Amino acid sequence: MPSLRALQSSSTVYQGRIWDVVSDTFSLAPGTEPLTRDYIAHPGAVAVVVLNDKSQVLLLRQYRHPVQMDLWEIPAGLLDVEGEDFVAGAARELAEEADLEAADWHVLADFFNSPGSSSEAIRIYLARTISWIPEAERHVRTDEEAEIQFRWVDLDDAAAAVLEGRIHNPSAVVGILAAQSAARDGFAALRDARAPWPAHPSQRGR
Repeated sequence: MPSLRALQSSSTVYQGRIWDVVSDTFSLAPGTEPLTRDYIAHPGAVAVVVLNDKSQVLLLRQYRHPVQMDLWEIPAGLLDVEGEDFVAGAARELAEEADLEAADWHVLADFFNSPGSSSEAIRIYLARTISWIPEAERHVRTDEEAEIQFRWVDLDDAAAAVLEGRIHNPSAVVGILAAQSAARDGFAALRDARAPWPAHPSQRGR
């Protein structure tokens, strides 16, 4: 559950194309000196571990300019469509980035990407029973996404790549290791795809 502290003021100090930087002044407890913290106000994101019937996970190789590297990732994207259902957002990203749709969805893990500097919350789904979207209906990828390369990798091999330091994207790291762990009981302990997500920015304080 959120641990709300007394907020004295909040202002946007930088407005960007995708996210803003906010400055909050708050108190940890009544009578204590106020603190000021700047952070990225983020709409949240979803990511998808896609497993086929051979227990292979889909990895995407994409250029990420802030780190100036091509990274192996899983399909993912911002929850930047107003009022969009979280699962619908994940399905949209899966279609746009990988030309796939899935009939079977579960929640794998929820995490904060960088809680000391960003409000971003990420939910990772497991998607199975997949099928290709007809070519005529596929999303046209542009910019960095136009360079995406695809690879199906055995789940255990992908987990080994994480532990060997060959996969660096945080959603991929968390998602792959969570999927490997969940596979031990045949994914029986996973949450429903529409399980509550109180950590998402739109749900905090409710």
